[in-house]
Amino acid sequence: MATITVPENVSVFLLDIEGTTTPITFVKDILFSYIKDHLEEYLGAHWEEDECKQDVQLLKKQTEEDLKQNRACAVHAVDQTVHTDEEKAIREVVDSVLWQMAADRKTTALKQLQGHMWRSAYASGKIKGEVYQDVVPAIRRWRQYGIKVYIYSSGSIEAQKLLFGFSVEGDLLDLFAGHFDTNIGAKVESKSYEKIAQRIGCSPEEIMFLTDVTREAKAAEDAGLNVALVVRPGNMELTEEERNHYRTITTFSQLELSKNA
Repeated sequence: MATITVPENVSVFLLDIEGTTTPITFVKDILFSYIKDHLEEYLGAHWEEDECKQDVQLLKKQTEEDLKQNRACAVHAVDQTVHTDEEKAIREVVDSVLWQMAADRKTTALKQLQGHMWRSAYASGKIKGEVYQDVVPAIRRWRQYGIKVYIYSSGSIEAQKLLFGFSVEGDLLDLFAGHFDTNIGAKVESKSYEKIAQRIGCSPEEIMFLTDVTREAKAAEDAGLNVALVVRPGNMELTEEERNHYRTITTFSQLELSKNA
């Protein structure tokens, strides 16, 4: 695949995580599997703690919102206060979380609880964040050119910082100027990217967004961002139309900066 020349006015790279900086297999087979395998145990150990109570309340609000909008939701409503039977209440939270994960929901409530669970796993060394080999050298090169690098992921900001802070290559957090998650808006909505540009303090045309998801690419493009699709092993196959429309790379090293360092 040929290199892509980054427009000279680009001063910011905005990066997706799953399938872009980090293998999909790590997210699905390590991170998500950890949640499924340890969820009930985690809730039982932390049930009476304020942070866990807040997580459960947020899940409850999400269920109520789903019902209001006539969306599908888990069979049980999440409630931490009504049930005197703690085991039953925990089971209902487990059912809700597993249902959301199976449905590939990106709700803030789900991501917040997951982030708190991953925090203890990273801190104890049970999990180390994975990144593609081309990612760190590329970001260091971009930074030498004065380009700022931000992350925008459906995973919570805390989960993002854990992945890069406890990575197989050490603490990488100093490579990033900031992080965004679904609190700023859904990744498939163009308004989210407009808000990010406002928050960073630049025009959309000064940002280059890298993702493996075409719906996200379209939303960013509609907002005026420069876009490139990242084609990694295990990522969703692109249609011929998508390949013709979007610029694609298989490695960050294919991005050629037009500026002089």
